[in-house]
Amino acid sequence: MTRVQIPATAFIMKQYKIDLNVKIGHIHLTVSDLNKSLKFYKDILGFEVQQDLGEAIFLSAGEYHHTIGLNSWSRKGARKPEEGQIGLYHFAVLYSSRKELAKALKNLIATKYPIEGASDHGVSESIYLKDPDGNGIEIYADRKEKSWPRDKNGKLIMYTRVLDINNLLKEAV
Repeated sequence: MTRVQIPATAFIMKQYKIDLNVKIGHIHLTVSDLNKSLKFYKDILGFEVQQDLGEAIFLSAGEYHHTIGLNSWSRKGARKPEEGQIGLYHFAVLYSSRKELAKALKNLIATKYPIEGASDHGVSESIYLKDPDGNGIEIYADRKEKSWPRDKNGKLIMYTRVLDINNLLKEAV
């Protein structure tokens, strides 16, 4: 990362509003064991290696340059933060459909990978897990926007309810 000097002549704007088309592009994680993390992201979640630089590996779904970067730039076996400390709570991986989420869940079950939780949020269905370094991951699929729950004024209503895992797994055929 290169440091940038901001000119003193920078001006103050009215309240800034982000571009509505902005998306989170990728995540880059420092890991304690590159091989162990690679096995998880490649073999369990199914991401493809795009580039392996030895101390850093870049993975994606398809041929995008990278969705996830893994590096071992800190010392091998570095201690992970304790539960409940400041830092990344989780990052989310959006699946293209409920069927694809169901297939991912089926694979987690088949590989006996521990699942931390599963929730129905009204707008989406989510499965929660942790990678080998304890980073939280939400894998989820959005419902069709027209079915999102709204109040009488049209304002979006989100909630957290138990996800019907058996119903979701029926999609994995």
